[in-house]
Amino acid sequence: MTRAVGIVVPAYRPDPERLGGYLHALTERLDPAVVRVEVDDPRSDLRERLGELPDCVELATADSRRGKGTAITAGFEALAGSGVSDDIGVLAFADADGSTPAESFATVVDAVVEGDADLAVGSRRHPDADVASHQTFARRRLGDGFAWLARRFLDVQLYDYQCGAKALTVDAWREVRTHLYEPGFAWDIELVAVAGALNCRIAEIPVRWEDRAGSTVSTVGTTIRLARALVTSRHRARLLRENRIHEALDARTRNEPSLVDRLAAMEATDATEAD
Repeated sequence: MTRAVGIVVPAYRPDPERLGGYLHALTERLDPAVVRVEVDDPRSDLRERLGELPDCVELATADSRRGKGTAITAGFEALAGSGVSDDIGVLAFADADGSTPAESFATVVDAVVEGDADLAVGSRRHPDADVASHQTFARRRLGDGFAWLARRFLDVQLYDYQCGAKALTVDAWREVRTHLYEPGFAWDIELVAVAGALNCRIAEIPVRWEDRAGSTVSTVGTTIRLARALVTSRHRARLLRENRIHEALDARTRNEPSLVDRLAAMEATDATEAD
């Protein structure tokens, strides 16, 4: 690889054995500069149960559940801030359950490392994807329906928006970071929509994917939140394209802080309390 890679693994109450094995596999296959595991609400024995980890792995913990989007944003901000390695040119994230095996995840990262894309999106629904084990019937149908709707609602046309395997250049991250607001699973949708609006080159990469039991995602609740995110993500993307209708609509809404602004505010509060 010609550019150093920083990987973020967002994790909420992860299975320690599965996570530990995945961290070793990621390190062996990709040789990243750092793998930063952003753990929300960890169990007290997590570090002990993970066992010995590669030297490049670091754990960052939060006492409460922040959400996937917030966790990834916090990790990317830490890695892109040059405090870990000035050589990092590519940021990537992979779900902690290892649904995308390290070998397949590497193909997503390679698309960015080799300069073929500014943002590479792993895809379980691409015609060339290799799905080793499927979700339950209900989850699969809801996922297919959402992907169908997203293709017709967003300007970026993909088979799959939600696969937990994505990579982007540090430069692309610096462009999109202040335009991301979704704290949870809808973050992926917003990332793709915003990157498209900012004219980033987006590549969809078919992956091998293995469904993992024990998901912490509420099927119905998450689907409703994702549907709402489609509306807001399209709105924010159209604002970036200076669409007059959406600019007029935005003038009537209350501005909210972006994820990076919220993280900065939390860090400031923590620093004040520490003093």
